[in-house]
Amino acid sequence: MNTNSFRLPARRLAATAAATALAAGPAALAGAGTAHATTHHGRASAVVLRTGLDVSLLNKTVDVPLAVSLNEVQAPQSAQKTALTAQLDGVDGGRPFSVLRADVATARATVSADKAEGSTTLAHAAVHVPGLPLLSVIEVEQVTSKATCEAGKKPVATANLLGSVTVLGKKVTLSAGGPTKVEVPGVGEVRLDLSTTRTTTRTAAASALELKVSINPLKLNVAEVEGTLTLAGATCEAPSAPAAPAKPDDPVADVKPQGAPAEANLAETGGSSTTPYIAAGAAALLATGAGVVVLARRRRG
Repeated sequence: MNTNSFRLPARRLAATAAATALAAGPAALAGAGTAHATTHHGRASAVVLRTGLDVSLLNKTVDVPLAVSLNEVQAPQSAQKTALTAQLDGVDGGRPFSVLRADVATARATVSADKAEGSTTLAHAAVHVPGLPLLSVIEVEQVTSKATCEAGKKPVATANLLGSVTVLGKKVTLSAGGPTKVEVPGVGEVRLDLSTTRTTTRTAAASALELKVSINPLKLNVAEVEGTLTLAGATCEAPSAPAAPAKPDDPVADVKPQGAPAEANLAETGGSSTTPYIAAGAAALLATGAGVVVLARRRRG
């Protein structure tokens, strides 16, 4: 039998095996995946009025904490509140006591994929504390605050006071350079900080007015009030910026194990980056050729 009839297919088989071995290396590396970081959702909050007051009644025989938050909203889910009054029960002889009255009192918090924002608006508002039912601690025409945090951008915080301000019955002019202190003999004192804003790389906070209150009408110790008040506060935290697609990993042939001796430079040995694949193809070719020789000998026998 003519051995050429199986030599030709055998040669084709060997060539195919070598080509497959050469192609397999690059193809295996081409399947490296791309990693995407999980995104961090933004946050926002807003509050028209927040109090942290200690109210002592009847020469400090009764202590009532006055912790009120009017129209406080928080997001990741967008929210809005527009209540116009905040009350505290059981202080004024057991009757509800109105802490805040306003024509407009709105707090809004919104969050989207690339932006978080909190904002407040308070207009024609008066704040009262126990012991001073007829005299307001503070009256304002309009105050606003806004905190905006966008992904990949610098956060922004703003607070504005529009119109006149009256503290313990006195009209005052507030200074942006520092706190303003108002004292009324026989009533007490109030310290005001105007338009406080803070920002970081991802967060922002703003409050239109912050008050430190100390009230003791006529030093009678009937109703002594100490603590803080915040008007028109807003905060935000930016969502994470979308992660850039990761680059494919470098070919395995170019990565050397830690601690292994470095191989000779391919340029010095006459090799190239395809040398490992050529070697693999040669090995496959030799293995296939050996099989062909064995088969030919058996047929001759």
